[in-house]
Amino acid sequence: MAHAGRFSLYLITDRKLARGGGIVEACAQALSAARETAPDIGVAVQLREKDLTGRELYALGREFRAVCSRFGALLTVNDRIDVALACEADGIHLPADSFSPAEARRMLGPARLIGVSAHSVSDLEHAEREGADFAVYGPVYAPLSKAGSGAACGVDGLAEGCRATRLPVFALGGITVERTRELRASGAAGVAVIGAVFGADSPADATRALLRAIRDNL
Repeated sequence: MAHAGRFSLYLITDRKLARGGGIVEACAQALSAARETAPDIGVAVQLREKDLTGRELYALGREFRAVCSRFGALLTVNDRIDVALACEADGIHLPADSFSPAEARRMLGPARLIGVSAHSVSDLEHAEREGADFAVYGPVYAPLSKAGSGAACGVDGLAEGCRATRLPVFALGGITVERTRELRASGAAGVAVIGAVFGADSPADATRALLRAIRDNL
């Protein structure tokens, strides 16, 4: 079975935030910086572009597959199991209202990662029972890049979630280098970010700073 412990930084795409050369180039810059700065800390990328058609998402997924393979990063696709299989992604990421992990596993087989979005302890417990490999939990803080994500649970809420499951839990929502230090005792396996990297002037510099904070604090 795929192993989520191979990464500690989960980059979630939003091409509307990317500057300069676009989202693929921003991802390449981030992953190149990660390999140079902290080759011992794994990175995964979630392709999350919900407004694209299946054809458009597949085409972008093929580009991301090439970039992730070049730099040794894992690739998941948000929600679209068909696209994940077609572009040979390493796994799928399931929103809270999507397939159950057990249903996804039947379609994906045993080797691919299944991540889930969780917003409560019960979500985490359900994900573990259903056979997910990891969970993204939050928002921990008010998100930097999107609104309407619900009330922030705070570090105490994150710690409660981590205690409730054996799954690796990644903190999402408003994550910054400074706040990563506050997560030290939470039990989180890593952090998931959108705007902190893809909305940054330099995705490479932002990634370097986050990886150093992960090394020091998680």
